[in-house]
Amino acid sequence: MTINEHHVLGLSGGRDSAALAIYMRQSHPNLDLQYFFTDTGKELPEVYEFLIELEGFLGKPILRLNPDRDFDFWLKRFNNYLPSPQSRWCTRQLKLRPFEQWVRPWLKNGEKVCSYVAIRADEEYREGYASKQDNLIVHLPLKEAGIDKAGVIEILEGAGLGLPKYYEWRTRSGCTFCFFQQKIEWVRLMERHPEYFEQAISYEKDALNNGSPFTWSQGESLPDLARPERVEQIKADHQRRLKRIRAKYQANPLRPDSEPIDIDDLYGTAKVCLACHK
Repeated sequence: MTINEHHVLGLSGGRDSAALAIYMRQSHPNLDLQYFFTDTGKELPEVYEFLIELEGFLGKPILRLNPDRDFDFWLKRFNNYLPSPQSRWCTRQLKLRPFEQWVRPWLKNGEKVCSYVAIRADEEYREGYASKQDNLIVHLPLKEAGIDKAGVIEILEGAGLGLPKYYEWRTRSGCTFCFFQQKIEWVRLMERHPEYFEQAISYEKDALNNGSPFTWSQGESLPDLARPERVEQIKADHQRRLKRIRAKYQANPLRPDSEPIDIDDLYGTAKVCLACHK
């Protein structure tokens, strides 16, 4: 008996998953891939714009998996406690849960699901989605092909897409108020999308009033971070870090001039959620 197979590729609106989708289309054109995006409803507008551009290149729609229960629902279920690196309930409930619900009927019927995940060859510290089902197989094509960050950028440029526009000020996708943002990214969110910054402040105030031990940005509330003198301090620190790392990379002839310096390069690697940030 022939077992039905489903090939799925999750897109976050980020650089790496987009490059993986392009790579798979070019290297495996006969594979019937289903592209999907799990929409929390709290994404940056630049993410939605990039997904539309990517659909144009792929020539195939990207399925939107909308959670049946939104961020506000789960926030109340978690006693208005904000998600944090210690408690990533947002990823579990708004990203992984909709994916698992989508593929569950196939898996239950004994069908095979191949999931393609965008982990690069230069990301030894990252692990893919841990499958709990024998018939859910995770593949890492970028890692297997030896494609690193420079290779990802080359793929995007070769497809005529380039980087998502939010890379001008932020080097990861994810919700507007993602707790993995560095302080400079919060400052830039405040400057570029003040309405989303104000929404994050509102969530934070409610959480603190309900006894949440977490603020969005480690060690300080968003109103404190937004004080003019604090903003200038954050920007000055960022420029110092940028100057140091640029001086170090200038001596490296293997680093392409067009390769952007990621936030993680400046502040250390964060173990971010793959479903949100790849």
